[in-house]
Amino acid sequence: MHPMLNIAVRAARAAGNIIAKNLGETHSFDVSEKRKDDLVTSIDKECEKTIVSVLHKAYPDHNIMGEEGGLVHKNENSEFTWIIDPIDGTTNFVKGIPHVAVSIGLMQNNKNMVGVVFNPMTNEMFIASRGDGASLNGRRIRVSDLTSTDGAIIATAPPVRYRERMNAYMGIFHKVVDNCADIRRSGSAALDLCYVAAGRYDAYFEQGLKVWDFCAGELIVREAGGIVTDFVGSPEKNGNIVAGNPKIVQSLIKIFDPNTLDASLR
Repeated sequence: MHPMLNIAVRAARAAGNIIAKNLGETHSFDVSEKRKDDLVTSIDKECEKTIVSVLHKAYPDHNIMGEEGGLVHKNENSEFTWIIDPIDGTTNFVKGIPHVAVSIGLMQNNKNMVGVVFNPMTNEMFIASRGDGASLNGRRIRVSDLTSTDGAIIATAPPVRYRERMNAYMGIFHKVVDNCADIRRSGSAALDLCYVAAGRYDAYFEQGLKVWDFCAGELIVREAGGIVTDFVGSPEKNGNIVAGNPKIVQSLIKIFDPNTLDASLR
């Protein structure tokens, strides 16, 4: 295993142990809103602190960015930046829904090098390192080979944190529903991407994501044979994500119709 990947796995398991002990136990932690419908708990912060401690001990010269703490370790001379989401799916965590993940990605000069997504409730560890493929609990994974949205199971999520975008989103949502078998909404972007990588979902799209939401999962999808683009097919990431094998992504983007997309979806 890539040595940096090994450290990321160790950090993810340490945070996962904290999550598993506290899932749904709202009497044992504090919950607050960062902004409307965007929760943070004292367990998010404890998990992030734990991950940062493991990473910083192993690589004291690396930059480390966490969802809750921002750029907690900064070294302008380092080409490496760790990007952490300590609990992806905080609302699920608070409600006791066992669909949550620790997400840890490593960027080197703006290229994804390592990705780890761990669901401690199912003990599923999705990992990838650049050029080495992707795996789940030691078994290689590949994206679905479905070539179009016909018959596809597609994951998505409405932009509840950006409700002013909802009308534009619902326009493409209706188009997708009319052209696929069914839709899933799980509450964890990192796991949605990993489920695409494992072929459980045929594709996934969502808007308004932050880099910690998709950094690790994007690499896992790509190393499993998939691609990740924005809603018009560009590989540049603006927070609007489409993931799947190349043919189904192309099929989805055609359904979206880039020529008529609202500005918030571009």
